[in-house]
Amino acid sequence: MSTTWIDHAASLRALPDRGVLGLDTEFMRRNTYFPKLALVQAALAGQCWLLDPLAYAANEDVRALVGGRVCVMHSASEDMEALAPLLDGTPLSLFDTQIAAALCGMGPGLSYQKLVASVLGIEIPKDETRSDWLQRPLTASQLEYAAQDVAHLAALHEKLSAELQRRGREAWHAEDCARLAQRAHRDPAQVDPQPQRGFRSASDWPLEARARLKRVLLWRDETARTLDRPRPWILDDANALALSQQPPAGSQELFERVKGQRALRGPQRSELLTILDATAAPEELAALASIPAAPRGDTKRAVDAMRDVVQSEAIKLDIPPGLLCPRRLIEEFAVTRAWPEGLNGWRAGVLETKLTPLLAGEPAPVLHQVEFRSPRA
Repeated sequence: MSTTWIDHAASLRALPDRGVLGLDTEFMRRNTYFPKLALVQAALAGQCWLLDPLAYAANEDVRALVGGRVCVMHSASEDMEALAPLLDGTPLSLFDTQIAAALCGMGPGLSYQKLVASVLGIEIPKDETRSDWLQRPLTASQLEYAAQDVAHLAALHEKLSAELQRRGREAWHAEDCARLAQRAHRDPAQVDPQPQRGFRSASDWPLEARARLKRVLLWRDETARTLDRPRPWILDDANALALSQQPPAGSQELFERVKGQRALRGPQRSELLTILDATAAPEELAALASIPAAPRGDTKRAVDAMRDVVQSEAIKLDIPPGLLCPRRLIEEFAVTRAWPEGLNGWRAGVLETKLTPLLAGEPAPVLHQVEFRSPRA
């Protein structure tokens, strides 16, 4: 496979009309809120291109590559976020090989290197995984690693597509990939409007304290995006909880309590103190979503019964239980008694009629004994 380095506009020659596109990115996210895209790798019909987004605006080239083609990627979740500014709303038809492997009975979270070795019998290097991709020039080892990351995706697509078809799971895979591809169209300014729901330890706090926590978390996210710094550098979770539960008496106490935060400077401390000092208005309290508590008693027993069902169904389907239904969604269903959005689609068809009776207190369905099988190679 020939490899071409692209570092200026008009370098990308005419593209083949056919074939699936192998696609990958290299990015860094050590000290920023947003990922810093360092490289875009693409492979099509025996050709490989390494696009340098640090040298030129690669938007048009990336859109030309992905437009109208099946884009094969491995574990594309974070890549979607990194590519979003370049795609600028361009539809992306995604085939994720990690999801496909899991649906084909090969186990959860399989790495690209292990998947290539298992399916294609090819050993590829993995010594540049934690490399500095923002450096220029890239080393020969980095360039080889980057090219190998897309060189085998088309062959994986062919093998995994056939196995998905054999198992009747093409629609399941397409559904999960379409959901994942939506990350490329997500507005980076869009945040969870009720972030306090993720902090179970605050579920029994007074209403005023929970409103304060919500206010602090929303401020933290906005500040992190504005400064382009990781959220924990602004305010880590432990401090967010402690300050919301017991606000400081003044600026000096706040300084003493948060002086270890790497990106919390004077102006940000002043904003935070104002937020902590504010009294929640009635409309703010009325708009406050409750925080689901950890399952207890009958709810905990329902969660345990649901987990048994999920485990049994996953074994019968030869897929990872976490892919079928993550534990957090089981608990969300048990606590809220509302079917989780994350279990819509094919998962609802498999699970809804089996899990709902457990929540309603009806007798548990009989679970058939299923032998464990070794993951398929």
